[in-house]
Amino acid sequence: MFKLSEIKELIKLVDQTTVHELEIENEGMRLSIRKPGRTEVVNVQTPQLSHTYLPTVQTAVQAPAVAAAPAPEAKAPAADNSHLHRIVSPMVGTFYRSPSPDASSFVNIGDKVSDKTVVCILEAMKLMNPLEAEVKGEIVDILVENGQLVEFGQPLFLVKPE
Repeated sequence: MFKLSEIKELIKLVDQTTVHELEIENEGMRLSIRKPGRTEVVNVQTPQLSHTYLPTVQTAVQAPAVAAAPAPEAKAPAADNSHLHRIVSPMVGTFYRSPSPDASSFVNIGDKVSDKTVVCILEAMKLMNPLEAEVKGEIVDILVENGQLVEFGQPLFLVKPE
């Protein structure tokens, strides 16, 4: 059985090398990791359970230009978030803001957190994985919705460090 920490470490190692694909079998469980640029698949199989996570593919369709259309108004510049810490997803899974549907959220915007504060749960392969803030500060923004599927490395929270 693969431990979550082992899977995280393998993903980091593959990301930092020229290896594009890694497949490991251990105790009847198979783990496949492929880098982006090819079809990105994380596939874990056991004799009773098989899950494949594929990234969401988004395509943009550009409408034809209208010659007499006025130029769109300039949008306000995006807020500068470079000073904020991003808490990112260490895995592909489902994001949950609370430990159960009827419980209150782990954190809300404006809450103070320490490095050990649990900010959410990520469900992967029916396992509930608590995610800690890993930074001391104030939650400034929550970037995903409760129950939303998230990808590896996707920003989940913005924290103003203390």
